[in-house]
Amino acid sequence: MNTTLRSAQAAPWSIGDLAERTGVSPATLRMWEARHGFPTAVRLDGGHRRYTDADVAAVRRVLARRDAGQRLDAAVAAEQATSPTQAAAPVSLWAHLRERHPALAPQRLTKATLLGLSWAIEDEALAVAGQGGYLVGLFQRERHYRSAAARWRDLAAGTASCFALGAGLSGSDAETAGPDLAGLTDASPLRREWAVVHDHPRLPMVLTAWEPPGQADRPDRERVFETLWSVEPAVVRDAARLTLGALASPGTGVQDVSPAAADRARAAAQALASPAAPDVDVTAVTRLFNRVLGYVDRTARHRPLD
Repeated sequence: MNTTLRSAQAAPWSIGDLAERTGVSPATLRMWEARHGFPTAVRLDGGHRRYTDADVAAVRRVLARRDAGQRLDAAVAAEQATSPTQAAAPVSLWAHLRERHPALAPQRLTKATLLGLSWAIEDEALAVAGQGGYLVGLFQRERHYRSAAARWRDLAAGTASCFALGAGLSGSDAETAGPDLAGLTDASPLRREWAVVHDHPRLPMVLTAWEPPGQADRPDRERVFETLWSVEPAVVRDAARLTLGALASPGTGVQDVSPAAADRARAAAQALASPAAPDVDVTAVTRLFNRVLGYVDRTARHRPLD
C-alpha cells in the first residue's frame, strides 16, 4: 500500500494504539487499508505499522462521517480528498524500495542482463505454479507484454492473482485466462520502470529497475537500468502491497483497471496485509541463482535468448 515519507519517530502509535484511540479494531483497520488505502502507515523494517496523531484524527473524522449517514467508502474518499497526507499520488516502485530498504544495493545492468534476470524469476514462479502466490509484472511498452503474453498466461494460471501493468495495456487478456491488465497515465513514474514481483510463501522474489534518461542513442539491448532485486520476504511484501494498492486505488498513476481487476487487487492486498513470514526455500533460491547465471552466461556469449 502507499506509504508517506514520514519518519517512524514522527509516527509513534502502533495499530493497537490507533485502535485504542479510535475504537476501531486492528482487524478492521487492516481491512480498511486493504480495501480503501486508508489509513496509511509508516512501515518499520519488520513490517509493523506506525501512525501519527494526524492519523488518529483522520480515523475519527471518517467515523463521524459514517455515523452521520455516509457510506464508509464515501467517508474515506472525502477524507483522502481533503487531507494531503492521505491523498493518493502516482507511485514509483523503485523509489519506494530505495526509501524503505536502503540496505539494498543498486546495480547498473544492461537490458540484456535484466531480461535474463526477469526470465529466471519467471521460470522459478512457473516452477512453484499451482501453490498460490501473487504476481505483478511491469512492462515499459505494450509490445513488450505482447511478446511475453503466452508466458504470462501460463504464469497467471499458476498463481492466486496475476497482473500486468504497462503503457497502453487495459482490460484483461481475453484469449485465455491470462493476467489482469492495466495501463499507466502519462504522469506515472512507473512508465520508466520495469518490475517482476512474486509474493509467494516458498519463494518471494522482486526485481525492479529504473531507466535513467539520455539513452535514446544506445542500442536497445545496451540500455542501462538502475536495478534492485531481492528474495527477502519483507522487501517482496512491501513491493506487492505497493503495486496491488496502486491497482486498487485511483490517483496512483494506474489507469484502465476493470472493476473486477480492482476487486481482485484489493482482495490480494488484504490477503497480504500481515507481515511476510521469514521462511524461504533455500533450495529454490539456489535454483533461481543458477538460472540467473545461465541466462547471463548465454548473453555474454552472444547466443540467442529464447
